[in-house]
Amino acid sequence: LVSLPSDHPIIGTKWVFRNKFDESGIIIRNKAKLVAKGYNQEEGIDYDETFVPVARIKAIRLLLFYASIMNFKLYQMDVKSVFLNGFIQEEVYVEQPLGFVDFKYPNHVYKLKKALYGLKQAPRSWYDKLSKFLIENDYVRGKVDNTLFVKKFKKDTMYVQIYVDDIVFGSSNPSLCEEFVKTMQGEFEMSMKGELTFFLGLQIKQLNDGTFISQSKYCNELLKKFGMDGCKEAATPNLDLDEKGTTVENSKFRGIIGSLLYLIASRPNIIFVVCLCARFQANPKESHLKFVKRIPKYLKGTINVRLWYPKGVSLSLIGYSDSDYAGCRIDRKSKSGTCHLHGSALVSWHSKKQACVALSIVEAKYIVTGSCCAQILWMKQQLKNYGTELNKIPLRCDNTSPINFTKNNLILHSITKHIEIRNHVLRNHVQKNDCVVEFVETNKQLTDIFTKSLPKKGLIN
Repeated sequence: LVSLPSDHPIIGTKWVFRNKFDESGIIIRNKAKLVAKGYNQEEGIDYDETFVPVARIKAIRLLLFYASIMNFKLYQMDVKSVFLNGFIQEEVYVEQPLGFVDFKYPNHVYKLKKALYGLKQAPRSWYDKLSKFLIENDYVRGKVDNTLFVKKFKKDTMYVQIYVDDIVFGSSNPSLCEEFVKTMQGEFEMSMKGELTFFLGLQIKQLNDGTFISQSKYCNELLKKFGMDGCKEAATPNLDLDEKGTTVENSKFRGIIGSLLYLIASRPNIIFVVCLCARFQANPKESHLKFVKRIPKYLKGTINVRLWYPKGVSLSLIGYSDSDYAGCRIDRKSKSGTCHLHGSALVSWHSKKQACVALSIVEAKYIVTGSCCAQILWMKQQLKNYGTELNKIPLRCDNTSPINFTKNNLILHSITKHIEIRNHVLRNHVQKNDCVVEFVETNKQLTDIFTKSLPKKGLIN
């Protein structure tokens, strides 16, 4: 507690109260946090660097799959008052918290030594502290995923994935997990949550023969939030701009879209239609709102659909890529879709409108093939961190042009000259045996669901 400095900004504080729920929606803890009003901080005075790596949801799914096939359980720990563990370098002053004002010095302020919730640099200071501690204990940080830490022993390996204050860990040797818990609790105030069952909104069920991943709890909350928990299930039609339609308030439309985007972490079957609806958030019409409400209706009938990662499947990785051509009626950009499977387990998927207008179906196919290759390279490096080396990973597409380009340097003319740079990048990785582009028949193309609406008959069959 120090006197009020005249030449330095003072940051306010407030109390935040919230309930913490388990995977069934039951309140397990009431939490109160003293939070700094970090939005009043000035860059260069109160903070400098704020970037901190965060685990991708794809990395979490990949770890769940790997743990399943390697037959070990994943566990979860939570750091109490996480940001109070990180020291800050900047000079930061905050107001005395409401209800705890010193009667002798009511005009004094606190000079912070450690990070506080709400400060822009708080997550980074905690990450620096945790990563330094793990590295000092012989853990190696992942090259492409800085939230993954691996420690290798003679016959076993310990895997640690961090997401701010949540730590997921596992090993084929249970004694290593017990040792890790003791090590962490010796340095930080931790709470052990047991087996991983609920993480980032994902409901996880680790069984003897595999792992289920779902978001049925979140799906039910979504239906209740928008008053659709009593709706009937429905299929999904097509959609256009509808410039002459009646304009509706975009807050509800955006709310539904935002909620659905979070749901695609375990529901790849809705990613195409959600991304399609997201294009109309700036000026939604009545027809768009009516359309987007059909998605929760579809979810109502498929609420228990889950991802399944069975044990005993192959570690071999296969990538699929596909695109339409000028499918967007507004700007004529093409739609890219990719997915990546380990055996029969779907680990990664992607559906996105391409950034530029493709001048030919050849270019559209080549753009998505390059994107699929990039994801393969990331997954290859991530698996290398796990101790698994993969080469010549199959990348399957239903067009022969990308295949010919990667094999023949002479196929460059006026139609394809402008994609020469992208061509060289993909070709180089093929020549390095990182991946190999293969042909797959259209009726066996698994990424159709990420690039177009499928007919109901074909989807059911």
